[in-house]
Amino acid sequence: MIPLSAYVALSAILFMTGLIGVLIRRNFIIVLMSVEIMLNAANINLVAFSHYLDSMAGQLSALFVIAIAAGEAAVGLAIIIVVFRGKIATNVDQVNLLKW
Repeated sequence: MIPLSAYVALSAILFMTGLIGVLIRRNFIIVLMSVEIMLNAANINLVAFSHYLDSMAGQLSALFVIAIAAGEAAVGLAIIIVVFRGKIATNVDQVNLLKW
């Protein structure tokens, strides 16, 4: 059996990797992938604690997080396509579409 602490440590490493990717990188696609890594880290935690506590609530919550991640990826990729087609910018810092 793998101890719960191993799952929590793996989840923390993945979450920190995603957080560093969001904070440091400026490319749209890398930021979007980093957010997905952070959501997957949360899913690992939910499923690990669900298994440890013999409850299905964590696994059900993980399914909702997966659905939210799919929606986030679809909307994020749509925004990226619109920005790239308009040749506005490829850098997160250069996009100011919502400013008047």
